[in-house]
Parts: sequence; C-alpha cells; structure tokens
Amino acid sequence: MSEPRELPRRIVVAGAGQLGVLAAIALKRAVPPCEVLVVATPPDPAALADSAPTALPFTNRLHDRLGIGEERLVREAGGSHRLVVRYLGWGGAGREGVAAYGATIDARLKTGFARDWGGGARGASTAPPPGSLGEVLAGEARFAPPSGGADSPLVDLDYALRWNVPAYRDLLVGEAQRLGVDYRRGAVGAVRPDGAGGIAALAVEGAGGIEADLFVDCTGPAAMLLSQLPEARREDWRGALPVRGLLYGRPAEPLLNLEDRVTLLPFGWRAELAGRDARHAVMGLRDGTSEAAALAALGAEPGGMLALEQGCAAQAWLGNVVALGDAAAHFEPLGWLNLDLAHRQLALLLELLPGRRVDPRERAEFNRRAALMAGRVRDLLGAHYAAPGAAHFGQLERSAELARTLDQYTRRGRTPFLEEAPLHVQEYSALLDAIGHRAGEGPLGHAADPREGEAAAAAFAARARAALQSTPPYAAWLQRALGG
Repeated sequence: MSEPRELPRRIVVAGAGQLGVLAAIALKRAVPPCEVLVVATPPDPAALADSAPTALPFTNRLHDRLGIGEERLVREAGGSHRLVVRYLGWGGAGREGVAAYGATIDARLKTGFARDWGGGARGASTAPPPGSLGEVLAGEARFAPPSGGADSPLVDLDYALRWNVPAYRDLLVGEAQRLGVDYRRGAVGAVRPDGAGGIAALAVEGAGGIEADLFVDCTGPAAMLLSQLPEARREDWRGALPVRGLLYGRPAEPLLNLEDRVTLLPFGWRAELAGRDARHAVMGLRDGTSEAAALAALGAEPGGMLALEQGCAAQAWLGNVVALGDAAAHFEPLGWLNLDLAHRQLALLLELLPGRRVDPRERAEFNRRAALMAGRVRDLLGAHYAAPGAAHFGQLERSAELARTLDQYTRRGRTPFLEEAPLHVQEYSALLDAIGHRAGEGPLGHAADPREGEAAAAAFAARARAALQSTPPYAAWLQRALGG
C-alpha cells in the first residue's frame, strides 16, 4: 500500500495579472496548508491573457469551482453576458453567420433540411431564421442566467462573460488576500538551478532568493522562468497563422449587447467586444498592412500597437516549473481564446498537482494534454483562415487534425471528436457553419425523412417562444441584478 506523499510547502506564482492571481487562488484552495506566494513582476502589455476582458463558458465553471460567484462578477467587475458571436465576411463578401455556445445547439444544423429551410443556407445573405436559442435571445435583447431547473426553457443554454479587467483583478486580489496568499513585488532575476532540470530558488529584486517546491510562470510571452531552463524550446506558428501585429482601439462608449462581432478584412480581421463600461475593438494585421488602411478600418480612436510572434512552448512543464497563459502559448485574440486556454491549463494543473516532489509521470501527462490544448487552439484559428472568404491569405500550414476536420465537415457534415479541444463538437460545427464552411451530407442525411426536419424546426420554434416569454429584457434584468 502506497504512502501519502508530502504536500508542497511553498508554491511561487510569478506574474500578478488576472491569470496569476486566479492561479494563486486555485492553488491555495487546492492545498490550504501550503504557502502560496505571488511575485508581482512588471506587467507585460503583450500578455494577452492578462489583458483579456472576456473568455469562453469554461471560465464560468472554473469561477464556480473556485468560489467566485457570477453575481459578484456582475456587481463588482462590470460583468455582462455574451450569447453569440457574429462573423461577417468569412463566408464571402456580404455573408454573415452566427455561432452560439453549448453542447445542444439546434439539431437542425445536422440535417439535410437545415440547409434548405427558411429559404436558404445558413450564413447566406438572405437572412435565414435563427439557428440557436442564443441567437433568438440576442436578437430580441432578452436574457437572464438560467435558474438551473430541469423545466427551464434555457436549461441547455450556455454563455460567456465579459468584465472590466482592472475591476476583475481587484476582485481576485481581494479573494487571494482573504485566503492568505502572500505577495511580493519585484523584477525576476536569475534562477538557481536545482540540479534536476528545475529551479531551486528565484532571485527577486528587493526580496533576495525565494525557494519553492513548485514555480508557476504567468509572466507573459517572455516566460521569465521557463525560458531560463536549459531544456526550454519554442514551437513557431507563423506558418499556420498570418497575423503579425495587433492594433487596439481606445475604449469607446458602453454598449449593452448580447452578441460580439468578428469581421474579416483584406489585411486581417476586426473583433468588436461590447461591454457595460466600454466597447473594445482590436484588429489582427498581416505583414505589409498600411497604417492608413488599418486606422480607417478600426472604427475607433487608436490606442496602441503590438507586434505578435505566435507560437507555444514545446513543453509547458519542465522540472518544477509550469507555464500558463502566454508563457505557454502566445497567439492572436481571434475568438477570445487566450484566457480560455490559460484557464484550461490551470484546471489541468489542479488535476495533476504534484506533491513536494514532482512525479515525472504527472509532468509528462500535463505536457501531453497541454500540447494538445495549444494545438487545438492553433487549428481552430487556422479553420478561420481556411474559410471561403479568407482565400486571400494564401495557402497556410494545416495540421493533419485540421485537415481531417475540414474534410469530414465538408464531405460528411460531421465534426470529429478532438481530445482537449476548446469547443464541444456541436460548437465547432456551428462555428464552421458561421464562418462559411459548407457542410456536406453523409449517408444518414440522404436517408432522413424531410418530415423529421420539419418536426425539429417546429420543436425549436416552440422552445424559442417559451424562452422569449420566460426571459426579461436584458437591460431590465441587469438593472435588478445591480440593485436598481
């Protein structure tokens, strides 16, 4: 019978942005007797996970797990909800599509009838009927978080949250302090190796050497800890993803909206994010984009530029150092996947959290799954550049998994299951549909009775009516949630 292993005595989290603070909260909750210390390194503006004002639905469940209630995020961090993302131009000029969240997105997307009902294919410029409850509710500006009751019309609805980044981080800092997380401010210097491929102590300006059993690198793309280890290697994604720079707009007047938008441009894309406190716009730019063209397309006062070298760590866990967020994978914020990936990595670390001594098997499994997570994000971004409207980006590298996914979807109308993918299979299918990939029809689709599709459409219409009747205007719900 095996003996229980010794718990870590101290864990150091380098980086005090919203990712590092949440990681410290998670680790303190996972191992309460352990000392958890956050080292506040100088903030890196290129750390996209730390500056992200939104994530995907996975983050909502992680917050719940860590005791950070959604009501608090709404009341204290400027929280608001996103039900769908509207994609413009990805299917071709004048075309748009809408992608919702959740594993039970309208089943009509899986039938032959879906491509013909309502007078046209989804994503065509003929404005077909909505394809999900999220789209129905967003179109009518009605929403309230589902109660969770089995009889609720919204029981299967999933959604994402947005927030004000400084307010959100302040909320997390307060929670970390309440849990007893320690804090040091200072730049990271050289590390003292432990002789086993990791770090024995970390030099911090003004605090001397700090020893720990586990170091978590949340310092951004510089990866100040991981990059100092001799085995650190980086994989380059430039052949698969064409964006080389980001142009940010200054926050504009607030916009209360249940959808966000991503527009394809000749030289990149523009993402527009609504919010209670401000609207945000960011553009991804390929090489050679003229400043005049970029500023004209931004639609906001320019707020800053950022060069982008997309790629990931070959191994995110070396020795006793684990990299999360941009320290592990740095990529364009198309689809707001940066913080989602970081939170999935954090959840994986909690699942495989080592004792005082790292078990190589746990480290190997983390690296295997973290590499899959990063690769799936790269492929999901790559699926955008394989869309019909994005042909002007030329032929980019595609992994075997992405090639197989596009082949299966366009020939058979199915999306294969991919381990550690950021989206459910149904969500991935809805996204491919929204960005203009034409779904094929497999043998079952040919054999389907058209009456089944009509019945599915009628059932969906009934669910949509029930959802609208039971849901208040979003502005009214928000006003009540904020206490008037």
